[in-house]
Amino acid sequence: MKIMNISSLTLLLSLFAMNAVHAEPVNYHLAYVGDANNPAWQGVSQGLEEANRQGQFMNQKYTLDAVSSEDAVSKDFSGYIAVISAADNNTYRQLVEKLPDMAIFNVSLDDDDLRASCYPNALHVLPSKQMIKDAEAQWQKKDPDSKAKAQAWHPDFVKYAARDLNKRFLEARSVKMDDAAWAGWASVKIVTDTVVRQGITDPAKLLNFIKSDLVFDGQKGTDMNFRNTGQLRQILLLVENDKILDEAPVRGVVKPTDLDSLGNIECAK
Repeated sequence: MKIMNISSLTLLLSLFAMNAVHAEPVNYHLAYVGDANNPAWQGVSQGLEEANRQGQFMNQKYTLDAVSSEDAVSKDFSGYIAVISAADNNTYRQLVEKLPDMAIFNVSLDDDDLRASCYPNALHVLPSKQMIKDAEAQWQKKDPDSKAKAQAWHPDFVKYAARDLNKRFLEARSVKMDDAAWAGWASVKIVTDTVVRQGITDPAKLLNFIKSDLVFDGQKGTDMNFRNTGQLRQILLLVENDKILDEAPVRGVVKPTDLDSLGNIECAK
């Protein structure tokens, strides 16, 4: 058997790379429902740009269509792989009921009733009101005099590559990343990472994987996934006078790994 020399191998690899570059990319379409003035839109846009930079090497392309809340209920979402919603409670409920086999990410609503409804395709990236309350209650047990508030994100968060994300976002969008912007970015990241790693192109299969097998870091330094309620388990930051004091679950009050100590975990009966 003749062994290919280095020059031939280099040429073959070069031709393969050229063919890959010139091949038609696989297109994935996402929809954003809501007001483009919502900070979540900035996060979604950031996530899309980062996904397309990576997609150049994977022969993938991601496109994003903005849809108003008024048009969302009547729109045909055929051809989309997921929807990211910054709409009101009523519109969001109509979307999840209209598109039962598609992931509908919630990046703007903290309503506990949405989580308790346990829609099988509802994915709540923003923390719920009860999660915020529980985080602040834990902190009060450790520091009763503090008035710290719990947040999903903060522009001064630097651990676990958060510094890099905040820097990229500020440089690209000229604003600081907040909770809604992080939720928008994280939603896109969850979708595109799953597409890259699992090769999924079908919306229903994508939804099933995210609900059952997702392990997501989100630059928070801990593995996050979704509860049966559709809520993303996550650490929260405790902030007072715009300074990060600690993280919840609060060490010394509950186990730092007990993400289910934040928020409701049961569906409404």
